[in-house]
Amino acid sequence: MNITWIIGFVLMMVLIVLGILDGGTMEMFINIPSIQITVGGTIGCIVATVPMDLLKKTGKLFKIALFPPKYDAFQTINDMEAYATTARSKGLLALEESANKAEDPFMRQALMLIIDANDPDKVREMLENAMETTAERHEQAASIFATGVAMGPAFGMLGTLVGLVIMLNGMADNPENLGSSMAIAIITTFYGSMLANVVFAPLENTLKVIHQREELCRNMVLEGVMAIAAGANPRFIREKLEFMLPRNEVEKRAVKKAEN
Repeated sequence: MNITWIIGFVLMMVLIVLGILDGGTMEMFINIPSIQITVGGTIGCIVATVPMDLLKKTGKLFKIALFPPKYDAFQTINDMEAYATTARSKGLLALEESANKAEDPFMRQALMLIIDANDPDKVREMLENAMETTAERHEQAASIFATGVAMGPAFGMLGTLVGLVIMLNGMADNPENLGSSMAIAIITTFYGSMLANVVFAPLENTLKVIHQREELCRNMVLEGVMAIAAGANPRFIREKLEFMLPRNEVEKRAVKKAEN
């Protein structure tokens, strides 16, 4: 479970509610027509701009954000070093059993490509194309929430304009209600900002971080299998892949391993 996302969401909501209650009441910030314009308008815009096949995956995207798959860069390095050791001592064909046991489909595919003695340049091209396709697919998925980030404040402002028009039309008949009418008009801007910054933006950024972690591990697999196919030393492969990580993390992991 993505604990940080949940903690952050709860913290935002608690602080916002405390700010409201410091001089106001929750009832002051509840207006059904404003919610209809802001939330309904934003959702409608998402439906209008996002393809149906992608909309059907919205629930799955929420699940991924809350329960993100684990991409362990150090475990990927360990796996690549182990595969390299096997290939160096027993040959590439000996990797077939290990490839079939690999849980990551991308790693399994990459290993099978070099086991079949394909041209290294073609293997690299195929794997890079697969990574680019995945990146495009993930970008499209994140666009659902990116649309919400952009449209939430826009419909909040639209609701404010609607409220101002209603307020100005009613000034002649009920000038004493000017203050309360202005508050209702402005509340839609509040809803739009809440929708964008509390709901959609964290979800979009969470998906982007998950993709970045996956992309890092896939780059490691790509460089690892290319080095294995070239017959590189397992120790050299480990060092090469470790250079793709922050040096302090590598050193911290080395110290922890030495202590154990």
